Amino acid sequence: MIEILNATDLPRARDAGALVAGILRTLKSRTEVGTNLRDIDRWTKAMIAEAGAESCYVDYAPSFGRGPFGHYICTSVNDAVLHGRPHDYTLADGDLLSLDLAVSKGGIVADSAISFIVGDARPAESLAMISATERALRAGIAAAEPGARVGDVSHAIGSVLSEAGYPINTQFGGHGVGSTMHQDPHVSNNGRPGRGYKLRPGLLLALEPWIMADTDELVTDADGWTLRSATGCRTAHSEHTIAITPDGPEILTLPAP
Repeated sequence: MIEILNATDLPRARDAGALVAGILRTLKSRTEVGTNLRDIDRWTKAMIAEAGAESCYVDYAPSFGRGPFGHYICTSVNDAVLHGRPHDYTLADGDLLSLDLAVSKGGIVADSAISFIVGDARPAESLAMISATERALRAGIAAAEPGARVGDVSHAIGSVLSEAGYPINTQFGGHGVGSTMHQDPHVSNNGRPGRGYKLRPGLLLALEPWIMADTDELVTDADGWTLRSATGCRTAHSEHTIAITPDGPEILTLPAP
């Protein structure tokens, strides 16, 4: 399903995006060496409830997962890149943490992800990976003009990741959002320009470049959810929800200044 929102729905989409951005910003500021992933999940649950919103994850049970996700946020550490289930793990100095959050507020979903280094360590390769996903995300957003094709967005993302030297997995990528979390169109992190669905005002897209340092192959944890790099290399993930408007793409999940 591809859902096109009315102009009157955009304020609710902005509210949902602001909530997701604010929660992620708070979580990043509170996360430090010694923080347990279960604490992050607990904090997220409380903030969603306080806002009168709903989690998109806790009861989510798609075909690629094993039963309901059962948690409020994805916490992926180091070689984990997607769908990381919070578990009893205490973060260490230099860990690369990716947080991915989708929340429904006012009947509209917003979805965003950030990656950052925990503590004082600054591993150069990890910082480079995070930067590459952020640059690719900016390129994908810039390409998401009304009248452009999904392939234009995918190509913009993939060009940045390829130029940075990273393999690209196209099994998981961006997607439409709206009244539900995962909708068409699928937005691959690599593609051919001029191909695919034509973007039109009212479409919400979650764009999410993610990479693994030296492989494009994923393996699934015993928990049935967490996806890791097949080689054990580090990973990074960045995501924003955008609205296609007559004036161009609007980032809904950009943190307030």
